[in-house]
Amino acid sequence: MVTAFPRVKIGGQIRDAEKLLLDKADVFDTIDYLYVVDDDNVLKGVISIKELYTSKKDASVEEIMEKKLVVARPLTHQERLIYLALSNKIKAIPVVDRERHLLGIVPYDTLLQVFNEEVRDDIFKFGGIFHKVGKEYTTIKSSAKTMIKTRLPWLIIGVLGGTITASIISSFEHVLNTLLALAAFAPVLAYLSDAVGTQSETLTVRSIALDPQLSLKAYFVREFIIALALAMTSGLLLSAIALVGWRNSTLGFIVGLSMFISVISAVFISTGFPFLFKKASIDPAVASGPFATMISDVATVTIYFSIASLLLSLFGLV
Repeated sequence: MVTAFPRVKIGGQIRDAEKLLLDKADVFDTIDYLYVVDDDNVLKGVISIKELYTSKKDASVEEIMEKKLVVARPLTHQERLIYLALSNKIKAIPVVDRERHLLGIVPYDTLLQVFNEEVRDDIFKFGGIFHKVGKEYTTIKSSAKTMIKTRLPWLIIGVLGGTITASIISSFEHVLNTLLALAAFAPVLAYLSDAVGTQSETLTVRSIALDPQLSLKAYFVREFIIALALAMTSGLLLSAIALVGWRNSTLGFIVGLSMFISVISAVFISTGFPFLFKKASIDPAVASGPFATMISDVATVTIYFSIASLLLSLFGLV
């Protein structure tokens, strides 16, 4: 935050503001906007430099200033500053106290620096690195030891998830013996569920980063509508493939229904994780690790073979 910036008193003339900029330009840290204050230094409006020089010289400051202000407080999180700047298309953000006294300005170069830091941190956390990142992680010349140390824990988690999935499939061996074609569709269901889940997860993390005050209820309602559309399309498509390729209506019904429920489940799992982490005061980007994928895989396999077992029993095939 900088404290040397152009400000004028409300009620002044445009020509006086221009003279101020010409006489004291060298002492200001930033000149993106002209800030209008009253005698108590309470922020009343803001004027862009473009508006200043394109307005009539005999106009008053109050006539052309923007009164709908975008401001921050001294304790506003830096991610919130980036959201305010991007969503309102402004180059600098004034900082005020509770009485709206103008304390300083967060200039354009500072916003860019913060944006760069936040994007870099989110990218590394998205990749599963949750500690402070040093040079060893930002170069292609990282040692084999460093890369093994970074990647091995997540592979171990993946092995754990795979083991759980394998044990679930083994418990449904009687179902596979009845309809062997079910095995052919298990990888397809797992892949599609993971793909949809990854999309939802990434978009949720980005939405929370852009708007920390994001409404959980509104977001989930929207995601539920999206999940229904994706699940319906995926389920019908996979069911049609099973009917045409395997000429088995029972298989088509099982695969289609399983795909429908699995996609909805994957969307809710992947959308819910970031919100849970945020509520626990943990960076939501951490949810982009293998946890959601592992849970989604287990849920998909369980749904698939449970539905298969239930329907085959109803049809008297097992």
